[in-house]
Amino acid sequence: MSATSAPGAVPTVPEKKSGDTRSTGTRGSGGPSRVLVYVLLSVALLVMSAPFLWMAVSAFKTPRDLAASPPVWLPSEWTLENFRGLLDKLDLPLYFMNSVIVAVLVTVSNLVFCSMLGYALAKLRFAGRNKIFALVLGALMVPGNLMLLPLFVLMSKLRLIDSYAGLVLPFAAGAFGVFLMRQFMQSIPDELLEAARMDGAGEWYIFWRIVMPLVKPALATLSIFTFLGSWNNFVWPLIATNDPDKYTLPVALATFATDPNKAGGSNGVLMAGSFLIVLPVLAVFIALQRHFTQGIATAGMK
Repeated sequence: MSATSAPGAVPTVPEKKSGDTRSTGTRGSGGPSRVLVYVLLSVALLVMSAPFLWMAVSAFKTPRDLAASPPVWLPSEWTLENFRGLLDKLDLPLYFMNSVIVAVLVTVSNLVFCSMLGYALAKLRFAGRNKIFALVLGALMVPGNLMLLPLFVLMSKLRLIDSYAGLVLPFAAGAFGVFLMRQFMQSIPDELLEAARMDGAGEWYIFWRIVMPLVKPALATLSIFTFLGSWNNFVWPLIATNDPDKYTLPVALATFATDPNKAGGSNGVLMAGSFLIVLPVLAVFIALQRHFTQGIATAGMK
């Protein structure tokens, strides 16, 4: 017969054996492997960012530092002469504004049209919905360069060459954007939309006031990809513009670089121009980084 403890007695806690680690976590577990991962990621980041860092630093170098052998990373004297030369040799404000107008219009149109079609494919029931989605998937597999000639012929027939419309309309909506928005909108519960319909809300109200606020991460992701692609687009603006006043910044800089009468000995100016091209993209990415990361992480969830 077991003895009972006296009233009011404090229960004793059994002593923990020296080898018992069941109740405590090993906070240092995986330490060496984690350090190795960080080291590998840091090296990869350094390798990937080295060209950009070289370009950014070279934009502030003197011609002597640019021609130094062996090359020097940091300039012996920091200068802004390359940027002054860029302003003197190129109508930089005009080309920069052309790029801004085209990139912003393409990005906004993709956000609107891709969201609309993505919502229809994800949440509406209509005949031929699966066939339309199959066409979207098929468009993703077509190389973009194959569409340059048909697009040029179409824009020529519409007399949109050398115009902002000719630069924007061919990219006003993309198959990738439709696919991304459709996949993300599938994660929205159907019960939420049905409740709104039962309360008398129309489809436009549901789309703009309920669905769009819930897909901000996907919108941020699409904004970054679209703006980046439009801002760096070189082939189509080169084909669709003959008037120098309609050149975008990449086309203007490439035209300047291939002109020996203007670009001779102007490596520093080219570095300054390339540096200015990258800055808006970095600004957009930094502004939307949090939503971009969330959109990438949850785009495939349902």
